Amino acid sequence: MPEHTFRVNGEQVTVNVADDVRLLWVLRDVLGITGPKYGCGINVCKACTSHLNGRAVNPCAIPVGRLQPSDEVTTIEGLATGEDLHPMQQAWLDHDVAQCGYCQPGQIMAAVALVEQVAAEGRAITDEDLDGIRNICRCGTYFRIREAIRAGAGNM
Repeated sequence: MPEHTFRVNGEQVTVNVADDVRLLWVLRDVLGITGPKYGCGINVCKACTSHLNGRAVNPCAIPVGRLQPSDEVTTIEGLATGEDLHPMQQAWLDHDVAQCGYCQPGQIMAAVALVEQVAAEGRAITDEDLDGIRNICRCGTYFRIREAIRAGAGNM
């Protein structure tokens, strides 16, 4: 098996898997990181949304063979700093967003990436930006998700 080295949540990891194994399977089944959820496996539902080098991606669509040793994967587990929740995670709690909770890690990771992108552009988040988040929530808590993103953005 080929050896693949990259960073996950600040730590260098090396895995021995075929090049075409999807990153989601490596995270969950090889490394035991279960925050990114398996939803569809075909890059549609976005339950697995994580960050690759600061950008929101869906690990179910990324073959591990594409990763380089300098690549940084961040999952929901790597978002908080020590015991302190990330402002977006705290906003999720403050706005009572989660119902079943299955999509929430992906929703939060998509929201953080969006807020960071908008901030880098030097502007405030808009309704149009929020419309661009395509993560599926079967419970339909989209109104609370939008409120939490705005609140989290104000504290990031």
